[in-house]
Amino acid sequence: MDFGRRKTQKYVFKSPVLEDLRKLGRLVADPEAFRAKYGGLLSLLKINMVEGVLATLVQFYDPVYHCFTFPDYQLAPTLEEYSQLTDLPITNQDPFSGLEGILENRTIARAIFLEESDVRAHRVTKGGIQGLPAKFLTERALSFASVGNLVAFEVIYALLIYGIFLFPNIDYFVDVNAIRIFLIRNPVPTLLADAYHSVHLRNLHGGGMITCCVPILYKWFISHLPKSAAFWDLKNGMRWSQKIMSLTHSDIDWYDCV
Repeated sequence: MDFGRRKTQKYVFKSPVLEDLRKLGRLVADPEAFRAKYGGLLSLLKINMVEGVLATLVQFYDPVYHCFTFPDYQLAPTLEEYSQLTDLPITNQDPFSGLEGILENRTIARAIFLEESDVRAHRVTKGGIQGLPAKFLTERALSFASVGNLVAFEVIYALLIYGIFLFPNIDYFVDVNAIRIFLIRNPVPTLLADAYHSVHLRNLHGGGMITCCVPILYKWFISHLPKSAAFWDLKNGMRWSQKIMSLTHSDIDWYDCV
């Protein structure tokens, strides 16, 4: 993905589709009600990332132990942490497996308040996988918002966030796997699995792009780092690798599962 620099040493996704998601978020009438229904999706869209921190993290991935190994400590994201970070519950519903079978048009239509014929007409195949164009879903979401049907608007908006942000695959496209995960309503296990798979694959190939939801992985990592201004100040010339390697077990903010 393409990133843009900021003078504050933070960078954000420059994808026009993601910018559209942020703009659509302004139409959410009651953010707290939206959060209660769909978790912390709106806040996740606003994450800014300090440049170099995530790149440093993935350098310490240990493919044998499936964790990030530093000189004095190890870190590994867990289901409980991802649930807390996203404000999404881990339900008793079986998570997405990829073996769910064909996703019928009427099932999609019923879930997002569209006509089956409308879904059928816009369902296409890209990169060998079926799905719905983000432009089509955005237009329908705006149409519902314009007539005051905020329930329909919000469900399509949440689906767009799943397809473009949480489970990105093809640009400007919400594939059927993202739709399935949205309908199952138990995304946390898949989000965590995607993170491990993406980092592991990158390590296996000696580099490349991380294809999971990067901001969540970043948010998880910095949740364990010191919060002091001194740690986040790079004016002393230290690189992130040096700062992070100098931390000890007692410097880490450990997750309290109690």
